Amino acid sequence: MKETLYTIPVNDAFTEDCECPICKMYQDIETDAINFTMGPSYMEDDIRMKTDKTGFCKTHIAKLYGHQNRLGLALMLDTHLRHTIKQFEETKPAKAKAPSLFKKNTENRLAWLKTINSSCYICERVDKTFDRYVATIFHLFRTDSEFMSKLKKSKGLCSEHFVLLYENASAYLGGNEYSDFINIICEIYIDNLKRVESDLEWFTDKFDYRNADAPWKNSKDALPRTIIKTNSVSVE
Repeated sequence: MKETLYTIPVNDAFTEDCECPICKMYQDIETDAINFTMGPSYMEDDIRMKTDKTGFCKTHIAKLYGHQNRLGLALMLDTHLRHTIKQFEETKPAKAKAPSLFKKNTENRLAWLKTINSSCYICERVDKTFDRYVATIFHLFRTDSEFMSKLKKSKGLCSEHFVLLYENASAYLGGNEYSDFINIICEIYIDNLKRVESDLEWFTDKFDYRNADAPWKNSKDALPRTIIKTNSVSVE
């Protein structure tokens, strides 16, 4: 099958030797989004207008700070603060009133701040691309027999992304295709959970003095691999 812009990264992720190719896809998209945001784009007016309005979530502000482009981040946050100050002052009521016992405080500035607190430029950029990649997984399953083979040979999925594929499958697949897909992801999910659990059990057994001289087998990195399976987080 001739690869397009979307099939290339999806195929690459399912070729990776990793515990969850969808985690790998997400991490790559996130890294690209952070690099884009902290690159020359932060000086572009249209990008700055978006970051001024949305800001960043806790997770991504920390990752942006770790990027080391402190000047770029400072400039973005400076105009974001200016935007926040301006909006807050424009929506401030003439006289603050305490909410009654039977009526919630629906003050406009609080509603606006709640929107800011729950928005993130990086999240929005990542989610938009990630959704297209997830759709591409189902497209490849329907049209590319080589991809089906990659899926079967993969090391399975983390719990979060197993649920993601399971819940979205009916929107893209029907009939036998749907049944085949569900059976495959269930099989690779549970088989690989058992594989990782076995490695993790041996990792804990190695702390018994009686196993001090025994080989580690595949258990040295069992703990971080388990965390990927259970929490979709890479700690290496």
